[in-house]
Amino acid sequence: MGEWHAADLAAAAGESRESYGWTWVPTAATVDGYIAEQVARVGLAPYAQISRQAGRAVGVTAYWDPRGEPLSAIDVGFTWLAASAQRSGINLEAKYLLFKHAFEGWGARRVGLSTDARNARSRAAIAGVGARFEGVLRNWSRSWAPGEAGRLRDSALFSVVAEEWPECRAYLEHRLSETR
Repeated sequence: MGEWHAADLAAAAGESRESYGWTWVPTAATVDGYIAEQVARVGLAPYAQISRQAGRAVGVTAYWDPRGEPLSAIDVGFTWLAASAQRSGINLEAKYLLFKHAFEGWGARRVGLSTDARNARSRAAIAGVGARFEGVLRNWSRSWAPGEAGRLRDSALFSVVAEEWPECRAYLEHRLSETR
């Protein structure tokens, strides 16, 4: 993700914000600062999600919190999509590519995902990419919910571990073949 995605991401962020109650999503007016902040964060590698159909960036996802030397675990998150791109298969394909690179490129042993425990839609999407629910950690991380600045949220944790990756990969490839 870079500043060249700003206009596309501003348009994406300017669509209906109804599903963003638990997620950090810039407004159209704050996209430039959002991109600069995300790109500068240590331990975060953000990617613009590009819709081939629309020919433009429609959201963001990222690797974050790499652990181990060599890399043994990494998280995937900071994901949001324009309302028009939700349930389109873009998130499914992005997670497939991120998981594949983590396991097959870097040799990671674990890919973790988390969301606000109250975010049923995000929890369903994470389960839908083949990640297994591990539990809820109370007061685990920063809340992004409106009006909760400075508070911690309960986080629902999910993961795929290396031993599960072949089955998860086959599941994702099957689901992706159905969307094409």
